[in-house]
Amino acid sequence: MADAKNRPLSPHLQIYRPQLTSLLSVVHRGTGVVLGVGTLLLAWWLIAAAMGPAAFETVQWFNGSWIGRLVLLGFTFSLFYHLCNGIRHLFWDMGAGFEIKTVNLTGWLVLVASTGLTGLTWILGYAVRGGVL
Repeated sequence: MADAKNRPLSPHLQIYRPQLTSLLSVVHRGTGVVLGVGTLLLAWWLIAAAMGPAAFETVQWFNGSWIGRLVLLGFTFSLFYHLCNGIRHLFWDMGAGFEIKTVNLTGWLVLVASTGLTGLTWILGYAVRGGVL
């Protein structure tokens, strides 16, 4: 029996070159966390609406500030990324799309679709508000 200290160690993350699939997996997990935190912000907004005009105005002020808009932009991207990548995973669950070329193509499609949907949502949102920043 080989001595335990002479056994080879598993390669660490520093050995591997990051691949699109591994990066998208990390982003998927991160967007899940962002969606959880964003849900707390949504709850804050709903509670403030129920509490009255003063509380609601505070939340609206935050949402209208540059940091609030940045948070909302990140939440919007996270929502669309998680949705698009979740649809990709549904196809994988059915056993489709595992060829390397397809995996890379759908990965890029997820990034393009989530970015495009985020941009479209914000453009439409500003258009509904009369173009007011």
